Amino acid sequence: MKLSDLRLTVVGVPRSTGFVSKHVIVELMTDEGLTGIGEMSDFSHLPYYSIDLKDLTTVLKGILIGQNPFQLSRMNMELKSHFPEANFYYEKGNFIRNGIDAALHDLCAKALNMPVSEFMGGAIQQKIKVCFPIFRHRFMEEVEENIAVVRQRLEQGFDVFRLYVGKNLDADEAFLDGVQREFGSRVKIKSLDFSHLLDWKASLKAIRRLSAYDFEMVESPAPQNDFEGLRQVRMKSDYPVSEHVWSFRQQHEMLRQDSVDIFNISPIFIGGLTSARKAAAAAEVAGKGCLLGTTQELSIGTAAMAHLGSTLVNLNYTSDPTGPELYVGDVVKEAVRYEDGYLLVPGADKPGLGMELDLEKIEQYRVPDLSWGAVSVHQLQDRTSQTKQ
Repeated sequence: MKLSDLRLTVVGVPRSTGFVSKHVIVELMTDEGLTGIGEMSDFSHLPYYSIDLKDLTTVLKGILIGQNPFQLSRMNMELKSHFPEANFYYEKGNFIRNGIDAALHDLCAKALNMPVSEFMGGAIQQKIKVCFPIFRHRFMEEVEENIAVVRQRLEQGFDVFRLYVGKNLDADEAFLDGVQREFGSRVKIKSLDFSHLLDWKASLKAIRRLSAYDFEMVESPAPQNDFEGLRQVRMKSDYPVSEHVWSFRQQHEMLRQDSVDIFNISPIFIGGLTSARKAAAAAEVAGKGCLLGTTQELSIGTAAMAHLGSTLVNLNYTSDPTGPELYVGDVVKEAVRYEDGYLLVPGADKPGLGMELDLEKIEQYRVPDLSWGAVSVHQLQDRTSQTKQ
C-alpha cells in the first residue's frame, strides 16, 4: 500500500463565544482505496502569521506521495526535517506534523481493521476524565457570566473546571468565591492556568492570594522556557506544577532541572501521536504524571487524543480535551461523546480513529485560507470575540 494523494481543507468553526478557530482537515489517500483523516487543529494562535495552504500542500505531497504509510518513524523524521521544533508553545510546524501523523495512524489502523488505540498497543481505559475551561477574566462583569457557565456545564455532567487566571486577580478571586459559595464540593477546580502570562514571582504571589480556595495544581506559572522559574514555583508553593511539552529539548530541560510535577502532553503541541507517546514514556521513566492538554480541537483531533490517552499508564490527572463542546459545529458525522464529565474513547467497534467526515458540514464551514483578517491579540489570548480593551 502506497500513499497516492493528499487533500488539505481549511474550515473556520465558531466557538460559542463567537471566536472563529481555523483548522486544516487532512485526507491521505492510498492506491488501495483507503483514506486516513487527521486534523491540524486551531491555527488561530499567536504568533501572528499564517500558512500558505497551496505551498503546504505541495511540500507535503513531495514528502508523502509514494510512501508506505506504515513507515511512521521514518516519515516523522522526514516531516521533522521540513517542519522542525522551534522550542515555542504554538509552533505551527508542530501543528502540521500532528495532522499528518494522526492521518497516518488512522490509515494504518483502518488497513489492519482495528482502532488506533489497539494499533498503539491497546487501550487500558475506555473513558478519560476531563475538565471544562473557564476563560480568562479581563473585567469584573465577566464573573457572573462564567459562574453561569459552571452552572450550565454542571447540569451536563462536567464537575471539574480549569480556570485561566492572571489578567484580573480581583475577578479571578470573585469567581472562585462565587463557585465555592454556590456549588461547594459539587464542583472541583482542577487548575489555575497562567498560560505563561506572568513571571514566576507574580504567579507565586497570585497562587498564595488564591490559595484560600480549593484547586489541585497550577499550570504554566512562568514565561515559556523559564525552567528555573517553574522550579521556583514548584519549590515555594504547596501545589504541583504542570507544564506543556512542545519540544523534546524543552522536556529534557524540565526533567534535568526537575521543574515540574506533571507533564501536559498534547499531540498538537509536540507534533503528533508518535511524539506524544515518546513524551509520555519519558515522563513515565522519570516518575512524572501526565495529563492530556488541548488547544480545543474538533472531533478528529479530540478522538486522536482519546485514543492516545486510553493507552497511557501514567495518565493520572484530569485532562483538558473538551473542544467539541466549545464549538457550535463540527466536520464529522458523529462527534466524540462526553458522559458524566468523561471523554469516551470513540470507535471501539470501528477501525482507525472512529471518525467519518461529513462533506456537507465541511462545505458549511469551509474558508479559503488561514489568513487572520481583523483578529486582535486580545481575541487570540482570550479566545473570545470581545472588542473591549
